[in-house]
Amino acid sequence: MEEKVNFAVVGIFVLVLGAGIIGGVLWFSSGESYRRVYDVYQTYMQESVAGLNLNAPVRYRGVEVGRVQKIVLAPENVEQVQLTLAIERGTPVKADTVAVLQTQGLTGLAYVELTGGGRDSPSLQKQAGEEYPVIKAAPSLMTRLDSAITGLLTNLNRASENFNALMDEDNRRAVKNTLKDIEVLSRTLAARSAVIDTSLTNAARTMENTARLSDELPQLAQRVQRSADAFDHMANELARAGASASRALDGTQQFTSETLPEVHQLVMELRGLTSSLQRVSGELEQNPSALLYGKPAAKRGPGE
Repeated sequence: MEEKVNFAVVGIFVLVLGAGIIGGVLWFSSGESYRRVYDVYQTYMQESVAGLNLNAPVRYRGVEVGRVQKIVLAPENVEQVQLTLAIERGTPVKADTVAVLQTQGLTGLAYVELTGGGRDSPSLQKQAGEEYPVIKAAPSLMTRLDSAITGLLTNLNRASENFNALMDEDNRRAVKNTLKDIEVLSRTLAARSAVIDTSLTNAARTMENTARLSDELPQLAQRVQRSADAFDHMANELARAGASASRALDGTQQFTSETLPEVHQLVMELRGLTSSLQRVSGELEQNPSALLYGKPAAKRGPGE
């Protein structure tokens, strides 16, 4: 006689066994995480956190160190998003550590990346009035790219408007004329390329001569210095000669002032003597006997 099987008991047994197996697997796989101790931090993002979910990973230089516990708008500022982070105790969260929102691959899922933090920087501490220590936030790569592209497009738009305002009909005509002049100039330069080559050769030769002259300048400067020294010596000699001449001139002036009157008197007397000799000579020519008999007596006039 066959025994009846209670399928309800079998089903319950199977469910209990399955639950036990699943619980054991989960316990063995995550038991270590349950034994970890986490510290709670907060950070405030000023950009959209689209793609960031609860329990999203928190990584420190690429190493997963925690999870995102809470995502809410900041109570004091609705333009910010408050993130509550559970980070493993012992993670070197420093005063200069920065939280940045990153995107993982092509999935679009976001996570929080912690960067910075010098080795000698102090650990981040809770400040007065704060529930948890606050990690500074920095804009993400996408935000920086968006700001840069927006600024670039704004500048391009402004440059385009300025260019359109600048290139009116008159300016376009002036540019066209300038291009024509440049074309004429280029043809002229091409036609006179031989003359230009000669001029460049002469300029090169002139530069060489100038370089050679610059090499000779020190010797020329020495010669000029020696000439200046000789001229200085000659000037000193001339000064001494002038002093001697001045003394001689003073003596000459003294001699002239004392002797010239006597010489003048002597000359006058010599002139008188010469006149007397000329008169005596004339009388002797007329009457040589006067030398023996003396001067004849003068004839008396009528009535004497």
